[in-house]
Amino acid sequence: MILRDPVHGLVAFEGEDEKLARALLDTREMQRLRRIRQLGLISLVFIGAEHSRFAHSVGAAHVMIRLLERLSQVMDRVPAEERLDPVSRRDAIAAAFLHDIGHGPFSHLFEEIVPKALHHEDWTEAIIMDPSTEVNRALRAFDPEMPERVCALIRKRHPVAWLSSTVSGVLDVDRCDYLLRDSMMTGVRYGLYDLDWLLRVTTLAPFHSSGRLRTILAIEGRKGLSPVEDFFLARYFMHQQVYHHKATRAGECLVRAILRRASELVREGSPAAAGFPPALRMAALGELPSLSDYLELDDMTLSVALFSCEKNCDPLLSELSRRLRNRALFKTISLPPNPEKAWLWEEAHLIAKDIAKSAGFDPDLYVWLDLPEDVPYRDNREGEGMWVLVEPGHLFPLGEISFTIARLRNQRILWPRLCFAPELRDCLVPAVGELLGRKDPSN
Repeated sequence: MILRDPVHGLVAFEGEDEKLARALLDTREMQRLRRIRQLGLISLVFIGAEHSRFAHSVGAAHVMIRLLERLSQVMDRVPAEERLDPVSRRDAIAAAFLHDIGHGPFSHLFEEIVPKALHHEDWTEAIIMDPSTEVNRALRAFDPEMPERVCALIRKRHPVAWLSSTVSGVLDVDRCDYLLRDSMMTGVRYGLYDLDWLLRVTTLAPFHSSGRLRTILAIEGRKGLSPVEDFFLARYFMHQQVYHHKATRAGECLVRAILRRASELVREGSPAAAGFPPALRMAALGELPSLSDYLELDDMTLSVALFSCEKNCDPLLSELSRRLRNRALFKTISLPPNPEKAWLWEEAHLIAKDIAKSAGFDPDLYVWLDLPEDVPYRDNREGEGMWVLVEPGHLFPLGEISFTIARLRNQRILWPRLCFAPELRDCLVPAVGELLGRKDPSN
């Protein structure tokens, strides 16, 4: 099987890999990922960001194959019980294909705004382990124990820790693909880095921690510093410039308002909620949707539900839906990013809600305190993070050997802002500006 991919060029799955790829890609649950955008509402800002979770999953599996080919060259450094064999290799490729299979609509937004929603990792495990799914049957056709092993890799419970970290770690095949893919499809260059060289300098090394010896992924020598620095800088800049873009976040706040109002109507038993998808109605009531109902949710079904609200008999829901349909997004005001100024965030939020209420707007729907955050690079001496293997076999934390990464190491980066209806801008900007001590804080 040879596929053409805009990021990796020709993507080939051959031999046993092709059997696995065909078995998984043809399942109903994998095909659903074609109908879920990788970047959710970011296409409201970056017009090319229409790519799917399906394309990303294929890309991640391709990167996994390349990474395992590289690591097979250094497998003699690994104890026999931790070495790659055909079974664990197949499991890892399957995990790369399936790591996002539990994602809901609108990227991470759905699980953030629906009350008591499961995280997508939990849905991923449920889909893989449930005997009624086509994915589960496809895996069991290879090996009855394969679903459990694949889940263990994705959830970092696998006995071979270094193999789990290739699926879910600080430098994994998921990030390796989505940084390049998201950068290309949004038309920016922030997420670009040298994947070829990064794979070439990735190696395995023995690591002593808590009195035991285990194998970890490491970067080979100082020659590996440049590509791994580029990788983590790419991640940092993509969060700053794309994933947390102010207009994207404003659009997400608008969707939050719609779903909050929709949930209120469901809980009230209003006829206005009759057309909502069953999974959304169950979640609004604080109940866990069935797996089959959850799998019916994708960007298309949720978009139809949201846009149908424009004709709803509830005036609030109708008005909010109209804004989303016409891309009449909320406006934003940046707030001081210093966590020590958090009291200012709350005070600004209260001022904004008071102004909204005085203007006749529901403050819980038309004013939001948005607090996106990120830690660009995490590490500790217990093994979390990347390590650099320097001759003759000494390991050093990346954050200690790289000046660039040292600046990002364990740093909590915040982008706090107010999001609010445009009608409130003329009153809200000077009021918040007075609080913050500057003339015009809007952006």
